[in-house]
Amino acid sequence: MPAVLDTPVAVRRTAMDLLARREHGRVELTRKLRQRGAPPELIEAALDRLTEEGLLSESRYLESFVSYRARSGHGPLRIREELGQRGLQRADIEQALRECGIDWREKLEELWQRKFSGQLPKDTRERGQQMRFLSYRGYPPELIGRLLSGKSSDD
Repeated sequence: MPAVLDTPVAVRRTAMDLLARREHGRVELTRKLRQRGAPPELIEAALDRLTEEGLLSESRYLESFVSYRARSGHGPLRIREELGQRGLQRADIEQALRECGIDWREKLEELWQRKFSGQLPKDTRERGQQMRFLSYRGYPPELIGRLLSGKSSDD
């Protein structure tokens, strides 16, 4: 049977256990603690204290999430959407995407090389297939169009 989260110490310990596994955003951590039965007033106090101590950081979470999803082949549009669904502020998301230092054109090309072996589409059906896949992964249409028209990034 899971531990009862009815004391500040128990809530803090559970929050720290979750943070030890990976970075979490405040909204996500709140949701997980609520699911474990912690009362809202204990959650808020514990998270405020963890934030003050630097153990809970939205900016670190954003940086970690953007980096992980980009390595998984996802583009900025999809990452922005996923972070929005996790309850993060739009301005913070935009700042994280601007400051991540990821070359999205390069990431798009890597994904395309892996998935389509660098073969430009032979016909409109193939072009549509490649565009849909890359678009679903979260890359902007203008980057996809440039790539599939065979233009290098220097053009």
